Amino acid sequence: MDAEGDEAPNSAEKALSNGDSRVVSVVSAGESFGELALLYFVPRAATVKAKQDAVVWVIDRGNFKDILMKVSETKQLEYVKYLDGVKSLDALLSGEKTELAKALVEMHFTKDELIVQQGEPGNTFYVMYDGKVDIIIDGKIVTSMEADMKRSSTQYFGEKALLENDNRAATVMVTSEAAKCLVLDRDSFDLLLTPLKDIIPSSDRKAKISVVGQIEQMAEGRDKIMREDLYKIGLLGCGGFGAVELFEHKVTFETYALKRLSKGYILKTGMQDSVMNEKNILMMTNSPFIIKLYETYNGLQSLYFLLEPALGGELYATYNRKGFHGSEKHCKYYIAGTMFAFEHLHLRRIIYRDLKPENLLLTERGHIKLTDMGLAKFVIGKTYTTCGTPDYFAPELIASTGHTNAVDWWTLGILIFELMVGHPPFESAYPMQIYAKVTKGIGKVHFPSNCQGPVADLIKGLLKNEPSERLPMRPGGMSNLKNHKWYQGFDFDGMKALTLTAPYRPVVKSNKDLANFSARKEDMPRQLDYVDPGTGWDKYFASV
Repeated sequence: MDAEGDEAPNSAEKALSNGDSRVVSVVSAGESFGELALLYFVPRAATVKAKQDAVVWVIDRGNFKDILMKVSETKQLEYVKYLDGVKSLDALLSGEKTELAKALVEMHFTKDELIVQQGEPGNTFYVMYDGKVDIIIDGKIVTSMEADMKRSSTQYFGEKALLENDNRAATVMVTSEAAKCLVLDRDSFDLLLTPLKDIIPSSDRKAKISVVGQIEQMAEGRDKIMREDLYKIGLLGCGGFGAVELFEHKVTFETYALKRLSKGYILKTGMQDSVMNEKNILMMTNSPFIIKLYETYNGLQSLYFLLEPALGGELYATYNRKGFHGSEKHCKYYIAGTMFAFEHLHLRRIIYRDLKPENLLLTERGHIKLTDMGLAKFVIGKTYTTCGTPDYFAPELIASTGHTNAVDWWTLGILIFELMVGHPPFESAYPMQIYAKVTKGIGKVHFPSNCQGPVADLIKGLLKNEPSERLPMRPGGMSNLKNHKWYQGFDFDGMKALTLTAPYRPVVKSNKDLANFSARKEDMPRQLDYVDPGTGWDKYFASV
């Protein structure tokens, strides 16, 4: 750093870097700057200039994430020790227990709370981590169980749920002021350990869904759609390194949304794996609440996704144009559709991670569809990539401690607030201010008069800083949302069957109508020339 001026020792002045030389703050000894760089790659928002000789401690993003990973690994080693004490898992190798430990979720319970209930279906296994519980059969306490604070033995229950389809044989109730359990669900267990015949009977294994390699979308018997048979109608939207255009089939006259991505830009930004992942994720999905993928093409300069069109436009634009903010009728409908989209993805162990009104599209009948799987990821256990929209970041994303599908339920809470109020709850022009607000929690956020009562209660139930405390992560799963008082009387069966009338039906005059989209040709990003590096990274992208 250059030294100049006569400021106090170890101080620096910060000025905006976008051509505005105005000093916006002074950083003194003991303060910090550049925190955003620890989370993800982003251009510097300001210039920092030393006004005098200064000693600065520096940490880069790589080392920061390595430290957090080591902390997480230490926790996982502790979890493995707990699994070592579970007799039902004695047949597992050390490496297999390590993989199971990564899938464990820490859940918190309060006094008198029922962790499991006798007679209900069982699909989760619990290891006592802290606290005390009573085991109750037919209304009588038969024994108690307390977590061993010295960690010399393991207390656990529900292990049969990993192996059998039986209902719960007992009720487990918390008797201490609080309790913590490490929780493992059967699907994670099966996905990790399906080949272990000593653990899961063959007939039971066959009954489970297989996620890896599952191709639901590319149904056999459907005629392939060739790119040369498509005729361009017009522009639907633009992105950072591609565009989405409406095309019509020359023979069937069906219309499709063709998403084009610049291979030059993909290569320059190192997004090869991300694009291939997006294709694989879309091929694993088949839901009326998620935009369908029909084909993928590989051109000399671009990659293409042939997608289902939703000509009603973006939910974001619709709300701003029609003034739907604050309408519970509209909000309930669109949130319910998003819930079903998440349910479909999570069943396949896919985390979405990019919910926002811009990524929800309306069909001509007003049905809601989730789009853009660019940040979605197949995950068993936790993943550590920081991505998404800052306004929708969950606390665990900010802390880089690893995240599960619980981040999606956090974003659902943010979306409900935004649809009701008109802006996200932790909104700020500066990402670091958003993160500070998120860390303080939803309890510090003002709820206006049109966002009080049951809807506020639901939002707060989703925006829990502890991931395992969010409503769908609790025992009961998504039924905790469906049965919430805000949704009292809502026809979820009709919603799922697409027979429930949408609260708003966009005007779409034909399957070639672009009126609900405002993208302009001049907004289209410039193509970067692509020179094949010879690695074959795109070899398996095309479906035809």
